[in-house]
Amino acid sequence: MFGGYKKIVLIACLIAISAQIKAEHTFQVFDRVLFFNGFRSLEDVADEITPLPEGFYRLSTADITTRLTEEQLSLLSGSIRLDVVVSPSCDNFDRLGHVKLVLVPKKSDSIRPVGTKSIEIARFITPFMDRHREPSYVPYTFQVNYLQHIFQDKNLRENFDFWLELRLFGVPYRAWQQIEGCYGRNCTFYGSISFTTMPAPNHELETCNVFIPLFTRVGFRNFVEGDTDTLGQTIRSIVFTVPEDLTDAQLVLITSNHGANRGGEEYIRRWHFVYLNGEEILRYRPGGLSCESFRVFNTQFNRIYHAEPLPIEYWEPWNNWCPGDVIPTRIINLGAMLAGKYKFTINVPEAEFVDQQGDFPLSLFFQGKTSGQINR
Repeated sequence: MFGGYKKIVLIACLIAISAQIKAEHTFQVFDRVLFFNGFRSLEDVADEITPLPEGFYRLSTADITTRLTEEQLSLLSGSIRLDVVVSPSCDNFDRLGHVKLVLVPKKSDSIRPVGTKSIEIARFITPFMDRHREPSYVPYTFQVNYLQHIFQDKNLRENFDFWLELRLFGVPYRAWQQIEGCYGRNCTFYGSISFTTMPAPNHELETCNVFIPLFTRVGFRNFVEGDTDTLGQTIRSIVFTVPEDLTDAQLVLITSNHGANRGGEEYIRRWHFVYLNGEEILRYRPGGLSCESFRVFNTQFNRIYHAEPLPIEYWEPWNNWCPGDVIPTRIINLGAMLAGKYKFTINVPEAEFVDQQGDFPLSLFFQGKTSGQINR
């Protein structure tokens, strides 16, 4: 009798443990926060701005930030999915969106002190959207499991507050002429962010990580001093020091090609070459995919989409990205590494930047472990 009872209890406990291990958590960070004309200051649009929820701050008309709580950080381990949702207000064109993680020293007098460390963790392109048509939103999804080693780093958690920043640089001037009810208004987009996680069971804060921010949304173009190593060449490098021997390491890279002028870099696919200490570790040519799956989100007339769907042969030669799609985050696996100095270089030798227009905004960070694996 009691043997059967113990068996039932044991099975119930195993089911409960299994459910706990597999429990999925979703929490909202940004909930339809409203952005404004990126070319105007906060003072310029003060009469239009609606108050943000407590704990949220406008850094500019295009940047909003909030601090992640300890409870939220505790959930950011194991499987981590980042979801961004954008809805149109009075910007109906394709714009860049960015999500940043910013580390602010604890007890700082400012939410953005000089020298603050930050990394870009997601980038996307808005579609051409008419706010009076459905669908009235576009979703973006990023699987970011590798960020758990930052969120769960004991040294970082003890010394820094973690802030999440959403940037949506929009401009309403076309919508003034094309979208009913938008004339004279400076509101551009609504933005939301949530995380869905399946935390690793019984995880503890990690003490074996190396984290080095390198570039965060810096300019990468051959005609601006400081955005290239050599004027006239699209090449940018940085030297960094790995302080300890590592069992596993990787670089996390984001680039996207822009410049919509005639012959602009937005419409010409270029080979990108990435080197570490002079050795090629990656080559890629952005785009080349069909944009038809994003047609549904492009509810405003534009010159990207024709009346009828087009085959891949149409899209492949020229598109670097699709309006309504994510920009790829490229993970460059490096394996075990010795302590020492390393030089990262990215080169796009065929880039022209006709009429000195366009940019390949660049983000990069390094992470490694003194024991274990990054993407376990």
